[in-house]
Amino acid sequence: MMTPATNNADIDDVNIEEFIPLVTPAELKTELPLSEAAYNTVLHGRTTIQNILDGKDKRLFIVIGPCSIHDVAAAHEYADRLATLAKEIDDTIFVVMRVYFEKPRTTVGWKGLINDPDMNDSFDIQKGLRMARKLLLDLNEKGLPCATEALDPNTPQYMQDLISWSAIGARTTESQTHREMSSGLSCPVGFKNGTDGGMTVAVNAMQAVKAGHSFLGLSADGKVSIIKSKGNPYAHVVLRGGSDGPNYDETAVAQAENELAKGKTSGKIMIDTSHANSGKDPYLQPMVIKNVAEQIRNGNQSIIGLMIESHLKGGNQSLTSNLDDLEYGKSITDGCLDWESTVAALHNLRDEIKDVIANR
Repeated sequence: MMTPATNNADIDDVNIEEFIPLVTPAELKTELPLSEAAYNTVLHGRTTIQNILDGKDKRLFIVIGPCSIHDVAAAHEYADRLATLAKEIDDTIFVVMRVYFEKPRTTVGWKGLINDPDMNDSFDIQKGLRMARKLLLDLNEKGLPCATEALDPNTPQYMQDLISWSAIGARTTESQTHREMSSGLSCPVGFKNGTDGGMTVAVNAMQAVKAGHSFLGLSADGKVSIIKSKGNPYAHVVLRGGSDGPNYDETAVAQAENELAKGKTSGKIMIDTSHANSGKDPYLQPMVIKNVAEQIRNGNQSIIGLMIESHLKGGNQSLTSNLDDLEYGKSITDGCLDWESTVAALHNLRDEIKDVIANR
């Protein structure tokens, strides 16, 4: 009979420096509760997007905003402008603000507001979670539905009640963990095609997310639990281009429609105007938007939405050690379209499709 080891520090948690207790989802929601105004915005946002995906609402929905949120004050200014613009085009376009807090990284780099809110590698995640939830509350109370990328599988428990639409990125669409998580999300979810531009991983993900799953996750009271999901009926694809180039044009959309039909998944398609579809040049996004408008005018029935990276100022800037050197209202991740160009692009889109959208 073997004697139990009295000290296993040399074989257990060898590369762990520290465990830091985290606020539970229930505690954070008690601290920053869902208000009636925010509740109404989320419910309206989800219902509208579901109706668009079901074909009951003929409008396009557009997820638009900064590549990632790093400055709460700039996010509020952008949101105030966007709320006004949304009302101007509401007869044709339903606007959802892009509020991304987590950034997937191929190697290293700033991982987003939740992970590193002070942008100095201090990784004060407690602070980041509070900042993120407070901002989502404020934006929903302004009447703006919010969208985000679901990256960390535990994060949705802290703020999914404030999200009207979620994305699964190209790097994580193939992940079983993210497919299982998405099957339990309370809002519609868009899966991006793979980084190679192929549709296979997205189709597989959409098939998987329709089903219920049992998986490990975090409960509201912070316990690691077996989560049993019902399945998410509102998964769809987001075309974002790939290593072989863009996939937003009429031919690429038709090919995507065929792949979705073969996979017996939702045939509804969202076009990401950024990433490989614009060669990461934010000022090519209006060209993509114009092409989509032409497809709709020519009878396309599958495109139901667009994703656009936009900020107060165009382009992007590098994160510096002296945060005072950062230019206000400019992205520190992917380049964005400036506000004036954003307004022009969305008004042009509305004018191009308003006479045909109701008859789709």
